[in-house]
Amino acid sequence: MYKKIIRVGVILLLLFVVLLGVAGNYFYNVAINRAEEGPKLHGGGESVAAASLLETEEQQTKLAELMEWTEQQHFEIVTIKSNDGLNLSGRFLKNENSNGKAVILAHGYKGNSEQMPGITKYYYDLGYDVLKPDARGHGESEGDYIGYGWHDRNDYVNWIQFLIESKNQHAIFLHGFSMGAATVLMTSGEELPEQVKGIIEDSGYTSVKDELSHQLRYLYKLPAFPIMEVTSVITNIRAGYTFEEASAIESVKNSKLPLFIIHGDQDALVPTEMAYEIYDAANSRDKELWIVAGAGHTEAYTVAEEEYKERLKLFLDRTLQDSK
Repeated sequence: MYKKIIRVGVILLLLFVVLLGVAGNYFYNVAINRAEEGPKLHGGGESVAAASLLETEEQQTKLAELMEWTEQQHFEIVTIKSNDGLNLSGRFLKNENSNGKAVILAHGYKGNSEQMPGITKYYYDLGYDVLKPDARGHGESEGDYIGYGWHDRNDYVNWIQFLIESKNQHAIFLHGFSMGAATVLMTSGEELPEQVKGIIEDSGYTSVKDELSHQLRYLYKLPAFPIMEVTSVITNIRAGYTFEEASAIESVKNSKLPLFIIHGDQDALVPTEMAYEIYDAANSRDKELWIVAGAGHTEAYTVAEEEYKERLKLFLDRTLQDSK
């Protein structure tokens, strides 16, 4: 009888381990593995405020004008090689009044370098050259997995060097949205050249583990433990990083660069409290937090465009002045 109980217990334990392995591989394929279509994320829809604004005739006219301007620009397709041998692609827009200032714009999860037209034009209007890379595993860049900003941070160090060496830039800002925001935060923790002046992050998450745990809880009604731990092990085997090490929180502790944090108070995809956690952890000599009323995920520019532009310009100008 006792041996039978042991045998049943071992079988159940093995079955549990197998199920965990199946679940871990499933979530890797859903969240990490490169695919054209991503999962429908919790909190990824438009807020009421943003939707109502976008439906107005004024906004539709502005959008049409923006698309027309974008189509008239000459974006140079540029490429670099990653440290692990991937061909990475980006779109570079040279300002007709170029003065050695540039911004690297980082897109979000399942996005690409053709996005972010509004902020692209605004930086251009301010006299900046604009570089918009396709993250590894996205757009025209190679890679069969999504790095959520962790391996991408090394790619951004290389993009920075590209701007300095090939485009003669002497003042560079990094500005990211969602996963791109986490990317620029993680990049900030690296040893960066003096040409990098500041970081702007819009709707970034604290760590890959925190964000995927949040999605797991709301999409599948499942606890993070032990599925996240198993998926992290599988990610380490297949993609070379763990969820625990991919942390924006730990990165900002290692950075002194000026930091501007922007987050909507209605963000359900990346909870608003993550912005406060990043701000509290940041070791920047100049840090600013702006919580935008009524804005959902990455909607601050839509909901409060004029204030966004004003605050951003103040941050850029102040940072450049302080760096002299």
